[in-house]
Amino acid sequence: MFLPFFETLRRTGVPVSLREFLTFLEGVAAGLVTFDVEGFYHLGRITMVKDERHLDRYDRAFAEAFRGLEEIAPETVIAALDLPPEWLAKLAERHLTEDERAAVQALGGFDRLMDTLRQRLAEQQGRHQGGSTWIGTAGTSPFGAWGYNPEGVRIGQDRGRHGRAVKVWDRREFANLDDRVDIGTRTIKVALRRLRRWAREGAAQELDLDGTIRATADQGWLDVRTRPERQNAVKVLLFLDVGGSMDPHVRVMEELFSAARSEFRHLEPWYFHNCLYEGVWRDNRRRWTEQVDTWHLLRSHGPDWRAIFVGDANMSPYELTHPGGANEHWNAETGQVWLARAASHWPRHLWINPTPERFWDNSHSIRLVRQIFPGAMVPMTVEGLTRGIKALSR
Repeated sequence: MFLPFFETLRRTGVPVSLREFLTFLEGVAAGLVTFDVEGFYHLGRITMVKDERHLDRYDRAFAEAFRGLEEIAPETVIAALDLPPEWLAKLAERHLTEDERAAVQALGGFDRLMDTLRQRLAEQQGRHQGGSTWIGTAGTSPFGAWGYNPEGVRIGQDRGRHGRAVKVWDRREFANLDDRVDIGTRTIKVALRRLRRWAREGAAQELDLDGTIRATADQGWLDVRTRPERQNAVKVLLFLDVGGSMDPHVRVMEELFSAARSEFRHLEPWYFHNCLYEGVWRDNRRRWTEQVDTWHLLRSHGPDWRAIFVGDANMSPYELTHPGGANEHWNAETGQVWLARAASHWPRHLWINPTPERFWDNSHSIRLVRQIFPGAMVPMTVEGLTRGIKALSR
């Protein structure tokens, strides 16, 4: 009965063998998972996925084969605030006119928002909808879901709508980037090739034709000479912003990721969300349990590494300027502090922004990031990549 699942995995690019599929069936037959969708998902992933780069393909194949059963998961929305789920149930959505939106006033600053939220949590009794004060839905309150406020805290809403939230207090799940994407990567590869510094390292396994000719002429008999294969010795740290406002740019991010993997022998990809803070991660599914301390990267990767940040830099300015302004967690130090540390420690750095350059001046957060990386932010175009990589290779 699981043969269509096996065929879907092969069709979507997961290189699973028949032996691995039989191991999966043995696990099912042994009763390792029973009436447990999440356990069944992990059993298949453990037995049939050999490389973390294929995890996203496995997820898509699982969803297709089992019609979305993997989406059944415990409720995690608003867990950080311990709010009753019925408070934020979407019963109706209010659509405001432009005049009504203009009349809605912001509280006036991150600290005022946080203080007011604490007060509301202490005082509120029961569910609210359509109001302007309490935590609820479909109103103009700064706190809740499916409403509107020019400067609010979004709680219990699965997607953004107006791009106005200064803090999102939900735990969201992101997918790893797929580096198998090939279409459109050629021009990116051409640009990245400027950042190559060739060196011959390792065992002498490559035929040295010129050396062989010279040695044969000198000796009078055939004298075969070998040399180490020439490799790109440049070391690159690639920091990738995922989730939220980066979702529309996933395709071009995958193209860049695929091109970078093929061009650099020494490449370390790391994920972050919106801004660099005290922790980064390799796998978005384990980003809360297997984060790596950013201080560890600063200590273990010297200034000879190149640091490339890829992100739209579009976020609430408070994420950069205020402790506690980060989405999804409380940051003790501001995003500005962490970005400045990275820029100082890795002086050869670059920020690649998928947002068209003509829109940069409209974003306060992009202006702040450009101040930290002066002259080092380029658009994700062929011209921008060529310009940025040329500066990075100096």
